[in-house]
Order: sequence, then structure tokens, then C-alpha cells
Amino acid sequence: MTTTTPRPTVDAPGAGDPRLDADVRNVDIAHLSKVLLGHYPELRLAARNLMADERFHRIEGLSLAEHRERVIGQLRLLVAEGDVHRSFPERFGGAEDHGGFLARFEELTHADPSLQIKSGVQWGLFASAIYHLGTERNHDEFLADSLSLAVPGAFAMTETGHGSDVAAIGTTATYDPATQEFVIHTPFRAAWKDYLGNAALHGTAATVFARLVTAGVDHGVHAFYVPLRDPATMEFLPGVGGEDDGLKGGLNGIDNGRLWFDHVRIPRTNLLNRYGDVAQDGTYSSPIASPGRRFFTMLGTLVQGRVSLDGAAVTGARLGLTIAITYGNQRRQFSAASPTEEVVILDYAEHQRRLLPLLAETYAAGFAHEDLLAAFDDVFSGRNDTPETREDLETLAAALKPASTWHALNTLQVAREACGGAGFLAENRLTSLRADLDVYATFEGDNTVLLQLVGKRLLTDYSKSFKHLDATKVARMVAERASDAARYRTPLHRAVQTIADVGDPRRSAGQLRETATQRELLVDRVETMVAEIAQALRPAQKADPATAAALFNAHQHELVEAARAHAELVQWESFTAALERVTDPGTRQILTWVRDLFGLTVIERNLTWYLLNGRLSAGRARTVTSYIDRLLARLRPHAQSLVDAFGYEQAHLRAPIASGAEQARQDEARAYYRTQRASGDAPVPEKHTR
Repeated sequence: MTTTTPRPTVDAPGAGDPRLDADVRNVDIAHLSKVLLGHYPELRLAARNLMADERFHRIEGLSLAEHRERVIGQLRLLVAEGDVHRSFPERFGGAEDHGGFLARFEELTHADPSLQIKSGVQWGLFASAIYHLGTERNHDEFLADSLSLAVPGAFAMTETGHGSDVAAIGTTATYDPATQEFVIHTPFRAAWKDYLGNAALHGTAATVFARLVTAGVDHGVHAFYVPLRDPATMEFLPGVGGEDDGLKGGLNGIDNGRLWFDHVRIPRTNLLNRYGDVAQDGTYSSPIASPGRRFFTMLGTLVQGRVSLDGAAVTGARLGLTIAITYGNQRRQFSAASPTEEVVILDYAEHQRRLLPLLAETYAAGFAHEDLLAAFDDVFSGRNDTPETREDLETLAAALKPASTWHALNTLQVAREACGGAGFLAENRLTSLRADLDVYATFEGDNTVLLQLVGKRLLTDYSKSFKHLDATKVARMVAERASDAARYRTPLHRAVQTIADVGDPRRSAGQLRETATQRELLVDRVETMVAEIAQALRPAQKADPATAAALFNAHQHELVEAARAHAELVQWESFTAALERVTDPGTRQILTWVRDLFGLTVIERNLTWYLLNGRLSAGRARTVTSYIDRLLARLRPHAQSLVDAFGYEQAHLRAPIASGAEQARQDEARAYYRTQRASGDAPVPEKHTR
């Protein structure tokens, strides 16, 4: 980093302990930075270096029109310098490197989240829909212009009346065999396409998702290439209309808008026909016979949006914490221990409590994202592309995207508050980052809806575990699970823990810092929650649809909570696996403490569950919190190193309070008072005159 922050001189708790190597007192920042760069270090660094160029930086305070114009100009720069073709076929200038494409794409967040999302609309959605949902005929006709930005495009899936429920959209594409055209039509107001990037101003075409109707049969949702505007005049083409969504809560560099279609005719060949086609006579065909499986396969090809948002959210959290922790290491307030020296605010235990668990969770989210990116590349490269691996990828993305985006929003809010009034100034970026990332919890799948999908997958996997068993064995397993739950809930189990820990709190803490203990607690919570929901929903299997729906609705909250617990477990497991990639012993020990802080913070957040279900005694539950406090004190001297390892320069942070300016102010003030005291000119406090 170009910013240098004075390192704390205090030793970490445990200094002098013969069990700890002396190297544990330091983080090898260069080594840790390489680990954090993940699977695509060169590509990430190249994109990050490009984003250090001020031509790509957001300028705070621009008007809506100015911000939009700046971002579309930046997209043109990316075409020339940004390797935007990377995931596409070689004949279009690409490298068919899907993971590397997303790794570069996520780095745009440093410059301006509007740039990242606008780029995502153009190449991650519009062009990718043509690529993944189309065949060579579509690629030959449409792909080159979408990649070069000759045709800025919109991704017209969401409707005013249907966002998450894509299968229920109202827009239709009815085939007319007499003219060999599809007629795109918006039958009612709720079917307007809405919230679409590039729709308000810049888009000249769109991939429009509509219900394909031919010969009187509705074959479900398919994607169509539909021209929108005359490129010369930028006026809507006949039958196409729209509105500007206007000022939003964030991401105002993107021209989001609405579109509607009044019997707009397009050629039959504008159907993106990889998963469904219509012959000249109107006959429909598809390589996937099941309409349901066909629909989910089409949507599954667009999972990269969720993968990229997961990575962008991690970047947002890293930026916020780097700013807040750097400021906290320089800002001084109150002279608690010395009459002449104010205290660095990160030395306060509550400040550590606010920021360091979020830092631990950010590390966990980052490692989990690298695993998600690897899974994505394995599938989309074709190395391991099966229906099962695609389903696993979709479930993993649906679990991690909610976890990371909610975490980023919480982190940026806490970071803003931790920086006081300075954090509220737009120049320090925390408020604009928080505003821009707000909608990440909604688009590319509403977070709560995604977690329901994860919960359903957990239930499906649970039921599959019984398929090879006969009825007697199933009954025995259910009975054993019930007996196990009852055993944990009895006072005897809790008493055993209490007796084991009596007189030796270190024994309890020692248990909690064991990898196996943390894993057992986290896994057990997920498995127990899923098993209990499955048992509660068993009557739905033989019930009528209305009763089954009501029963499922009654347990919806438990299902979402189980999915969140699963996401936390995935992050913890990714963090634990990543420790093996850290070769420096001291750095590995410090990162192990960070992993422990993450795992125990998750357990502490859910102590009510662990107590009610008898997994922890009251005494051991108290030890969770006390050991977290010990970890915070142990990690405090390493906080700056842990954010410095993210590798951001001032060109990426662009926050004056994280530039060293606060340190200079504090040093100036301290020098002033020292000189004043040394000269004898300091006024005498009133209380000393009595």
C-alpha cells in the first residue's frame, strides 16, 4: 500500500508464552496478499492497476446526467483496455476463461460500483445471454457488436409485476408462421420490463424474456433479441416504448429504465435457440423435454451474475474495513490512561468488538468466494459440467450471495459509524459505497428468495439420504434423531459439560478453539434444523396442494434460517481449508485466530439456539463470549496488517481519512501540546487551582 500506518507497539496477548513462536507476533503481509488474490492473481492485479487510473474513478457530487455519461464513457475505455471479451469464444477475441473474466470484473468495484454493474449489464448479462442461450447463428449475428459496445444492450427479464418469479412473467412472444416472425407484446402494465440497466438512455437492443407461444401452446419463458432504438437518432423503434427510472438510492451512473412492447415483430431467428427452437411452420422443439427442467437450465446459465455480486460484495466490505481500521489506528479520543496522551480509538475494546468480527467474516466471505469462483469455472469451462455440478453451483451461489451482500451492507454501516462524522462525508466513500451496494441484496435474486431455494435443496438432499433404506430403517433413523435431540435437551447433557469445565475455564476455552469442536457445533446446527423442518413438513407429502402450501409457509422462516446457517458453515469450511495455503507459520497462527473469531462469533450470534437445544451449557456459553474477547485483544495489534494485506493503494481507497492525513493531524496536535508544556506556557486547569 502507499499508505503507511504506524504499527502498534504493544505485544499481542500471549507474548512470552512458550507455546507461541515469536513469529506469531507478525503478519507476512506480502505472503498473505498473494493468498488473498486467489486463483487469478495476475488478472486481479492487472484489473486493479487499471482501476487505479483516475479516468475510471467515481467523482462524488456529479448530477444524474453527468454520472451516467461518465460511466458509459468508461465502458468505452474498457472495450479498448479492459479485456472484456475474456469469457467469450476465441473467434470473438476471447479466451473462454470464465473464472478469470469474473475475477477481473469484480475489481471494477474499487473505481465505482456503477461501472461494475453497468459492465455487468453489458457483458455479464446482455452479451452472456446471447452467448449462453443462443447458438452459432445468434453468435454470428449479434455477439460481436455486443462485445464491442457497438450495440449497448439491456437484459429485459424482470417485470414490474414479477421479479423473483420469472416463470410467471406476462410478456409474450407469439409466433406468426405466415411471416415467420415473433410478435413481442406487453399485455398489461404489470408486464412492463423494469429496473433495466441501459434501458433509459443507452440501449439500442435487449435480450427480452417472454413466454413463447406457437400453435396455441405456451412453451414457457425464452429469450429473444429485440432491437429497441434507432442507433442514429436514439429514438425508440415503432411499437417500443419506455420510461426512465430516474434517481435511485444508489448506482446512479446506470441508466435504469422500463420498457414495453406493442406487437413488435422480430425475425424468427432472433429467438436465442440453444434450449428451444421454432421451425418455419411453427413446430416447437427442444433438447430438454421437461418444461420445468428446461426453464431452470436456461436460468442456470446466467448464474454468473450471482457469483460476481458475491465477489463485489466482498470487495465493498474490504474497502470499508480498510478505511475504518486505518482511521481507527490513527484517530485519538479521550485521555483515559494518561493525562497528556489521548487514546487511539482502535485500542478501545468496544471499537474492536465493532470492527474485528466483521473483518473475520470478510476473510471468511473472501475465501468462500474463491471456492465459488473455482466451482463456477469448473462448470462453465466444461471440465466438470454435469446436471449435478450445475445444481451444486447454483445452490452455492444462492447461499453465498445473500451472506456476502448482507454482510457488506452491515459492514459499511458499522464502518461509517466507527468513523464518526468523518465517515458521513461523501469524500470518504463509505456512504456512497453503502448506497450503491444496497440493491445487491435484491437484484440477481432477492436474498430471502435465494435462501428459500437453498433450504429446499437442503431438504431434498436430506430426503435423498433415506432413498436407499427400507421403511424399517427409515423409522429407526428418525427415532434415533428424535432420541438424540431429546438427549441434548436434557439437563444431564448440559451438566456433563458444566462438570467438565468446573474450576478450569481454560478447558472450556480450549475446547472451543479446537477446529473439530467448531465444526461439530456449526454442522450440528445445520443438520438438526434441516431434520426438524423435514419432520414438520412430512404431512405435506400426502396433503392436498392448499394444505401443503400452508404447511410450508408456516415453516418458511425456519427454512431460511437453516439456509443461512448452511452459508455460514460453507464460509467457515472455506476459511479452514484456506489456512493450508498459508505457509508462513506466524501468519497461519494469526489467521487461525481470525478463523476462530469468525466461527465463535457465528456461535455467539446463535447462542439461544445452542442453549435451547442443549448443545452448550450456560457456563460454556459464557466462555464463548469471554474467548471472543481474548481473541479480539490478541488480534488488535495485527488489525492494520490484516487490512493492508487486501493490497489497496490510495488510488483504490480514495478516502482522505485513510490516507495518513489523520495521523498527521494527531501528530501536529500532540507536538503542539508537548511544546506548550515544555515551555511552561500551558494554562493551568481550573481544578488544579483549588
